[in-house]
Amino acid sequence: MPIVTTPEQRQTLLWLAVGIILAVMLVLLGPILTPFVAAGIIGYILNPGVDTLTARGVPRTVAALIAIATVGLLIAAIVLIVLPVLGEELPVLRQRLPILLDRIDGSVGAWLRQLGMGGRLDLAGIREIITDKLAADNGFSTALLTWLRVGGTAVIGWFATFFLIPIVLFYVLLDWHRLFARIGETVPRRWIAQVTDMAQEVDSLLAQYLRGQLLVMLLLASYYSIGLAVAGFDVALPVGLLTGLLVFIPYIGFGVGLLLAIVAAVLQFDTAHGLIAVAIVYGLGQCIESFYLTPRLVGERIGLHPLAVIFALLAFGQLFGFVGVLLALPASAILLVVFGRLRQHYLDSSFYNQS
Repeated sequence: MPIVTTPEQRQTLLWLAVGIILAVMLVLLGPILTPFVAAGIIGYILNPGVDTLTARGVPRTVAALIAIATVGLLIAAIVLIVLPVLGEELPVLRQRLPILLDRIDGSVGAWLRQLGMGGRLDLAGIREIITDKLAADNGFSTALLTWLRVGGTAVIGWFATFFLIPIVLFYVLLDWHRLFARIGETVPRRWIAQVTDMAQEVDSLLAQYLRGQLLVMLLLASYYSIGLAVAGFDVALPVGLLTGLLVFIPYIGFGVGLLLAIVAAVLQFDTAHGLIAVAIVYGLGQCIESFYLTPRLVGERIGLHPLAVIFALLAFGQLFGFVGVLLALPASAILLVVFGRLRQHYLDSSFYNQS
């Protein structure tokens, strides 16, 4: 006897197959979805501002352009602040690196000899190679050109992505409400109430996370920049800005910022003053973020267990690359709502309750 007998069952099976095919296509097309996913996330953050300008009589096209231009100016300002300062630190790196390698050779080599392993670390050759590379006038340019030749396709892909993001973002902001209306029209009428309720819950959760996290990033960028400047770091501004702006990537962002600060401390200071300052500034910053800023501005975030956060980062990174890492927690918020509803439906079902 066939399992599918009624027209409704056949329709359900058909649309289930279509949904599975679409999901598989999304996974396979993950690498080229980057500009669309990025535009969707940025559009979600900017849309309230565009709606506000539109309500005050500004044409939506102009409002979308103003929002995109504002984001572009902020990114350009950060780049113009960070890159020149890092460029000025290259001579300091060239001068400090041989001294640092000598200190490592003296301390680590002596410790190895005490353990009976003997010999000296051959850091002299490493120092000479690195110093020659840093001192070469055209070394960076040559290396860059070589890398461009080897990874030309990847570079073109990234340029295309960055070029497409503002274009996609413009159309997303322009047709934001129409897009969601079209999506709503595709939902089966018998499910429209449940889907609308879930969408409102997801919107509330994402709004709390994304907009709150943005404010946390700005406050932490200011804190780390000021804290490192008070401690006497020459690269306080770029390292502080990067640390604050990268905290939206759980664990990874803070770890990268801490590593940059430790390297800067080792290169700039001859004593342990720099490392102690990094420990104080970053330890206090982590406490401020965890116990004050995040609870007040972001609430309980998404409510995911730390192991679930790590799994989400790895899973979405594997599926969609770097943009998947950025998308991991917002997407997890959506899945959390969906799984919560499915769990409740399962607990209320006769399949679960029937003894």
